Amino acid sequence: MTAALWGGLECSVLRSACGWRDQIRETGHHDRIGDLEAVASLGIRRLRYTVSWERVAPDSPVECDWAWHDERLAELRRLGITPIVGLVHHGGGPAYTSLDDPRFPSLLAEFAGRVARRYPWVTDWTPVNEPLTTARFSGLYGHWFPHGTGEASFLRLLAHECHGVLLAMRAIRAVIPSARLVQTEDIGHTFSTPLLAYQAHYENGRRWLSLDILCGRVDRDHPWHGRLLAAGVPEALLEDLAACEMGPMLLGLNYYVTSERFLDHRLGLYPPETHGGNGRHRYADTEAVRVPIAPGLTGWLPRLREAWQRYPGLPLAVTEAHIGCTADEQLRWLAECWRAVETLRAEGAPFEAVTIWALFGAVDWCSLLACRAGRYEPGAFDVAHPDAAGRPRPTLLAEGAAALARHGRLDHPLLEAPGWWAREERMHPELRRAG
Repeated sequence: MTAALWGGLECSVLRSACGWRDQIRETGHHDRIGDLEAVASLGIRRLRYTVSWERVAPDSPVECDWAWHDERLAELRRLGITPIVGLVHHGGGPAYTSLDDPRFPSLLAEFAGRVARRYPWVTDWTPVNEPLTTARFSGLYGHWFPHGTGEASFLRLLAHECHGVLLAMRAIRAVIPSARLVQTEDIGHTFSTPLLAYQAHYENGRRWLSLDILCGRVDRDHPWHGRLLAAGVPEALLEDLAACEMGPMLLGLNYYVTSERFLDHRLGLYPPETHGGNGRHRYADTEAVRVPIAPGLTGWLPRLREAWQRYPGLPLAVTEAHIGCTADEQLRWLAECWRAVETLRAEGAPFEAVTIWALFGAVDWCSLLACRAGRYEPGAFDVAHPDAAGRPRPTLLAEGAAALARHGRLDHPLLEAPGWWAREERMHPELRRAG
């Protein structure tokens, strides 16, 4: 038996520097219920889908408009597609709360309970998508609301998200005792020159923090426990999380070509837009794929193996496999992910599935939704170039998805060539010239 192929739709609803962004509307899926039949036509039978808090209850916690979601979830049931329901996808809830609001966890739990009572047949749930990634972009880098820019704000936001997951799952399981948490997170890694090894060590510890919290590992002996307290996170909240009530849980692992970073103090080798620092050293922060790193240290296989080894015994899945690029490179990226999962399954890793992400594409993710430029990147379907009937046009990736969903293998002449991330031209020009 091979892994299953799951699907997912980009469904972020959040506040960025340019206002509210709603990817369900921006990709047009809001107006196309026929998209779900197109998903079914690929052979996909499990789908990451949204019952968005921001869309259902935008103005008041008790005023809910379920009409759109009722129709879509009923259609999924008709088509035989099992949803993995997400509630908050990179956002911080509706305008009456935020990730920096101490009420966020309890408000999310109230909403989760309402959703569970509305759809008691749903078994798989993701109350908060990628909490660490969201906390970094919202509390450390300032891209998304509430635009925090320091470790303390990052840690407070992360703690609220993780506590929200715990309280939401309690509320869901009060209705659906067998409900499973499908907890997603980006799994990157930071490499560096020897001078910056201390910064890479810090970032490589930080990257596991959300999953460590949700797996009950952040007790008084955990290296980040003191930092969380110093940031203002109540000890009682940490104790509640350390009790580890999250099971049953599946870890959903996401990895992008930008997930792995390289820090280099030799600024002259890199373009100015990569330059930054930490107050102690100035350095370039670039994608690790842009520098010469020994084979076998980067990519899907080492990152997935590392997660499996850190959290042994938990079921695993890749819950986002996507690259914003040409159709042939998207096919190569998916194939590389599939090969890595099959390799690890052969070694005994409990991987259930690979999820082809952003089936109908995404808008402005090249700027992390910070600029409203309308830059669209397709997925398995191309919304920008519909077919003669006005439906999103299947891409080469759709062909690959159907092959994996139905046969568990992907054979295509394009796969004989490596992806751009494995070719020499991927590197920064100065590094290529330096040899």
